[in-house]
Amino acid sequence: MTCEILHSEKYLQLKACTRANGAKWVYAHRPNAKDIAVIVPVVKKEDGEYILFLITKRPPLTCEGRAKYCLELPAGLVGDIDKNEDINQALKRELKEESGYEAQDIKICTKNVSSSAGLTSETSTIAIAHIDGTKDYKEPCDNDGGVICDRKLVKKEDVLNFIEDFEADGNAIGAQTLSGLFFFFFDK
Repeated sequence: MTCEILHSEKYLQLKACTRANGAKWVYAHRPNAKDIAVIVPVVKKEDGEYILFLITKRPPLTCEGRAKYCLELPAGLVGDIDKNEDINQALKRELKEESGYEAQDIKICTKNVSSSAGLTSETSTIAIAHIDGTKDYKEPCDNDGGVICDRKLVKKEDVLNFIEDFEADGNAIGAQTLSGLFFFFFDK
């Protein structure tokens, strides 16, 4: 297939490829990212395990009236600033930047997760980070342009109810969040 760039910004391109039947397929592409690092932060405290969620305000959802907020996990681009950055470095960096936590252990669960294969070439690597919640942590560095509105620690056994209530309030749930939770609850 041949592809052409229709529009280009620093972190995103709109591309079109011509398929075998001659039809064009337009999609979004991140020109400076090798992957997306997605982390399920599992915070262990004296009274059990908690998942750290991010409550975000994403312009595509708000501008189109789809949702005011989106429930997400810490995540970010791999190699957007340092082209030599690998997935393990990005997982640690994104966890620390967006949650303030450092993990004692990070396990990659799956790679090449597509959030919307018909819309974007973007794929994600999903990992679970085990964090000792009894230790001090640093404040997250909110360099995301105000996208992250809040952070919520939700006890493991309350996660499903929390998600249902969040959605019932008219909010969106990120596909990567659901993928990460699948591996948290069902991975051996």
